[in-house]
Amino acid sequence: MLRVSQSPAPSSTTATPAYAERLRLPWWLWPAGLAAAALLAVEVWMGGVGVRAWLPFAVLLPAAVASMAWLSRIRVAVTGGELRVDDARLPVRFVADVIPLDADGRREVLGVGADPLAFVVQRPWISGAVQVVLDDPADPTPFWVVSSRRPVKLAEAILDARDAAR
Repeated sequence: MLRVSQSPAPSSTTATPAYAERLRLPWWLWPAGLAAAALLAVEVWMGGVGVRAWLPFAVLLPAAVASMAWLSRIRVAVTGGELRVDDARLPVRFVADVIPLDADGRREVLGVGADPLAFVVQRPWISGAVQVVLDDPADPTPFWVVSSRRPVKLAEAILDARDAAR
């Protein structure tokens, strides 16, 4: 069953993560995003005077920064006997298997034959991912697919945490 909580468990501040990663945007998307926002602001401005001269820049540039920061917010961690992806929690005792995926494997898992009940946190700028196959009869979710820059290390951390919990 998909476990989602809004606040971290009290033990999360004391437990050292076996694996932790933040799914940030690559550095080159930041200047590209700011350039696109500036270009749009110039198009709106088009030689205007008064408020129309500065308002597009004052609104669009901070909005672009906020949007890119929001896209970089997702954290993936294995700690306290759980796989944590943003605010979703999966106790590792329900993990049957973990499969590291490269770009082609991720495309296959999330392609035409994808299961609509799967839990997916996928970032297109990250080529790797892991598929976490679940073994929970009470949960209709067959597996999780989570983007990761180091899918093999994440898979090892999940399996180690599962084996330690058993």
